[in-house]
Amino acid sequence: AAFALGGGAGLYLAARQRLREHSAAEQPAGRLQLTLYQYKTCPFCSKVRAFLDYHGLPYEIVEVNPIMRREIKFSSYRKVPILLANAGSPLQLNDSSVIISAIKTYLISKRNSLEEIVSFYPPMKTVTEQGKEVFEYGNKYWLMLDEKETKRVYPVKEVRVEEMKWRKWADDWLVHLISPNVYRTPREALASFDYIVREGKFGTVEGFFAKYMGAVAMFFVSKRLKKRHHLQDNVREDLYEAVNEWVKAIGKHRLFMGGNQPNLADLAVYGVLRVMEGLEAFDDMMVHTKIQPWYQRMEEVIKKAEA
Repeated sequence: AAFALGGGAGLYLAARQRLREHSAAEQPAGRLQLTLYQYKTCPFCSKVRAFLDYHGLPYEIVEVNPIMRREIKFSSYRKVPILLANAGSPLQLNDSSVIISAIKTYLISKRNSLEEIVSFYPPMKTVTEQGKEVFEYGNKYWLMLDEKETKRVYPVKEVRVEEMKWRKWADDWLVHLISPNVYRTPREALASFDYIVREGKFGTVEGFFAKYMGAVAMFFVSKRLKKRHHLQDNVREDLYEAVNEWVKAIGKHRLFMGGNQPNLADLAVYGVLRVMEGLEAFDDMMVHTKIQPWYQRMEEVIKKAEA
């Protein structure tokens, strides 16, 4: 149970004209009825919320109990996030990057139903190095657009390549730095589980055991994760290097990787980092890296979109 809890805790050269055309081309979202099944402190769930909030898409949240997971017993897919979407017929979307790519495609494209768009992201069963069977989605960073739509959204090839590269980077590297940093010491592990229990869905007794047993378990799990991902002895240094690499990729002449407005890579990175807010790792990151100006701009633009 503690391991499951810990798992839950634990490009843009476009210009203003492209952004204006992109926004104008998106379909109204009024037909979409969305329900997000999540753990609030899960970075993958946070990515999806950042995307939905930025695009002004209303949605209901169902907080899933990380131990029993009764809320998603209807699904053979046992991970979160899960998005139930109804755009004329009910549909289940799995995997955070598939959810984002499919819904973004639906907002832009006027040709296909959401059901048809989701069919472009078929799950493929693979086996991990540990011998565990998992489902992967090989094309999950692609928006399924025709040639005309692609030209409008991505006026030059480098725009699309950059966005996909950094979305993948957020999933394959940045997200793996969260658990080793928020469970770095016994004190930080306890503070992290205090936050998880407070924000999650737990009974009183369940929350007590989750907080103390989970903190101990994840402190040791974080050490295994550090070794698995070949992190430095001081895992903060890997976090600092990663976020500074991101800031460097944006450069001095762009507000966001998407130019004057965030793109899907901005939303992914922001969503992952946001789950550390209120924890020591987040405060250290703000002090010792150059991420703060970009992060504050992301907060402001998402709040504006929500309003």
